[in-house]
Amino acid sequence: MKDLTRWQGRGLAALGGGVAALSLPPFDLWAVIFPAFSLIAALVMLADGPRAAAWRAWSAGAGWFAVSMHWIVQPFFVDALATGWMAPFALVLLAGGLALFWGLAGWAAARLASGPGRALVFAGLLTLTEALRGHIFTGLPWAEPGHGLIGSEALALSAFAGPHGLTLLVLGLSAVSVMIYVAKGLLLAVVPFAIAIALGLVPMGARAPVPPPDAPILRIVQINAPQHLKWQRDMIPVFFDRGLALTASDPGPLGTPDLIIWPETSLPEILDGSEVSRARIADAAGPADVLIGAQRYAGLEPRNVLAHLDPEGEIQSVYDKHHLVPFGEYMPLRGLADQLGLQGLAQRLSSGYRPGAGPGLMDLGPLGQAFPMICYEAIFPGYVRDVTRPDWMVQVTNDAWFGSFAMPYQHLALARLRAAEQGVPLIRAANTGVSALIDAQGTVTHALAMDTQGVIDARLPPALPPTFYARTGDYPALLLAIIVTLSGLALARRSTPH
Repeated sequence: MKDLTRWQGRGLAALGGGVAALSLPPFDLWAVIFPAFSLIAALVMLADGPRAAAWRAWSAGAGWFAVSMHWIVQPFFVDALATGWMAPFALVLLAGGLALFWGLAGWAAARLASGPGRALVFAGLLTLTEALRGHIFTGLPWAEPGHGLIGSEALALSAFAGPHGLTLLVLGLSAVSVMIYVAKGLLLAVVPFAIAIALGLVPMGARAPVPPPDAPILRIVQINAPQHLKWQRDMIPVFFDRGLALTASDPGPLGTPDLIIWPETSLPEILDGSEVSRARIADAAGPADVLIGAQRYAGLEPRNVLAHLDPEGEIQSVYDKHHLVPFGEYMPLRGLADQLGLQGLAQRLSSGYRPGAGPGLMDLGPLGQAFPMICYEAIFPGYVRDVTRPDWMVQVTNDAWFGSFAMPYQHLALARLRAAEQGVPLIRAANTGVSALIDAQGTVTHALAMDTQGVIDARLPPALPPTFYARTGDYPALLLAIIVTLSGLALARRSTPH
């Protein structure tokens, strides 16, 4: 591996990143992430200087993001004639841009350390730069290396370590394997892999408690409106009537629902002018309350919202989405974008949506306090800690923009991670799927298939006591990443000839 040419090293790193991404949905080959990241760590460790290490790490990141987030091209093909030409540029810019965080970690690791200790420094620094990626420029904590473990039993560790702890686990074990290989040979280098496989296979702790017999009954509605038809004038009433029919469908053996949940932007009119539609929803829902995704104006500002309707169809409370999707729900540099005639792909109201005030709770009376999230707000782990601990979480979304292959399942996986981190159940209503009920340990107990219409009737699962992560947040994992980095520096210094 020392004799690799410049392009061979970069190509092998990109291949390693691409293979590692197979740990994410829909592939869920979580075990491949450890040998793949060991290869990446070895390539960075053996790179001839910071520049070469940066290129190899960037190449690995580009491979990782190109495979894991290839679905970014899908929204551009909803109106292929108008925006299809942008798709390849979006993928290249996204993968290349996000990989800069990996390149930075590789460059800094090689700048600070040499020898086997560099692999450990790279593991710690990449954990930190990935955490930075989740915050800077509005943040995009999607497809972090630790997410590769969501499909394994190691998901339970998120209750202690959170997403960055899972990332450090992946990168740290992979780096240690490389260091052992250098010092002791191949036989002992497989020990970290064995530990990793055991963590992924062996259940940890008891399963989440089942709902009590008197727990509220929820009905999750999956309308299944394909994105290219969803806003066509002649199809809007078709999908609304479908939602009404699903709402009014016969209750299952559990009995009449207490709460019915519709997906994001399901109400066909602006919320404040929707008296007729809300009356029809009330007729269909009977005695149940309804949560429904809608749009409204707060003054002159358009908002993407989740509304709570009572059995008479009256608006009881509204949550305004506060973390909007850049280039989707609004355009950065709004004034310049307006002058150029640009608008977000998912933007339905003029000038794009405006953000709400911030995270909040919805008081649903006997159904408890719910923490609402609209679409990709669920990928951010910190917001739920900004409010009083909820009884449950609810996410309404429309993933129809992104096809049916990878993104909806990755989005579902991140919802599972949020539930497991907090020990709080999460109820998910998605337009085309995957609608699901997730218990307090991140297990999907009920789900509807993609691209189908239907309902889920289920009792609301109970929450668990606050997890360690719910109490502490990301600080312990980030502190541990710093310690790992410093340990690698110490090893590198000790092995450097004086």
